[in-house]
Amino acid sequence: MNIAFTTCVRLGRSCIEAIYDLGGRLELMVTLRDDLARGKSGRAYLDDLAREHGVPLLKVGHINDPEVPEALARHHIDWLFIIGWSQIAGEAVLEAPARGCIGMHPTLLPEGRGRASVPWAILKGLDRTGVTMFRLDSGVDTGDIIAQGEIPMDPRTVTATELYARVEEMHVRLVRENWGAIVGGSVRLVRQDGTRATVWPGRRPEDGELLPSMTMEEADRMVRAVTRPYPGAFYLQGGRKVTVWRAAVSRDHAEGALRLADGFLVPLEYEARDTGGAGA
Repeated sequence: MNIAFTTCVRLGRSCIEAIYDLGGRLELMVTLRDDLARGKSGRAYLDDLAREHGVPLLKVGHINDPEVPEALARHHIDWLFIIGWSQIAGEAVLEAPARGCIGMHPTLLPEGRGRASVPWAILKGLDRTGVTMFRLDSGVDTGDIIAQGEIPMDPRTVTATELYARVEEMHVRLVRENWGAIVGGSVRLVRQDGTRATVWPGRRPEDGELLPSMTMEEADRMVRAVTRPYPGAFYLQGGRKVTVWRAAVSRDHAEGALRLADGFLVPLEYEARDTGGAGA
């Protein structure tokens, strides 16, 4: 069974390392061109892995560049992993591998199709989330499920930093647990129940603004949901933008605190910069 892997982030690199730890091998690695990947959150490079294992490394501007399906055909690829990759694969790429493409999504599909899965799980106050390994199709997170792993979480305390790490660990675990079936040709596909599907929209950095109309619970969740590796929650005050990485909430006023609808947000770890405006 010939396997290829597409990624440009640390999470995907960890999965590749797990494959080789298992004694597996890849016939081809695909990643973003270096000039396009600078500054990408969680960016990881594959050059050293490709050299170490003697695997061709194809660097592209887009997953749908014509050289991708051409390379998949040339290397007679059966399965293509596409992990940690924001671009949507088109028909030519999806149909190039003999058996298809495998993706991962950090929710328990069909719940939470879409983007910003880690922040939304915290903002929604969920007590569990997970990762789904599935066969990609032309829809967004709609393909048949190969396997799932559940991640319990405490909605009162979990941070994006912690949850992202658990999501990465689950990606690796699912690769390890299903590698034998993938290379052995015994993958079992389960169709998603579309009647249970929910879609979570994408988020922008400006969506992390902390507002005085928020309750302490809402502000606390926002800080925890968009802390590192995300852009961070923020508020504008006295001509400054204050980005908050860690905070506490209190009924009592404290110096430098942000007034909320029912109390105060007290920044514990933060960065402040002048904006040139009057602020709040």
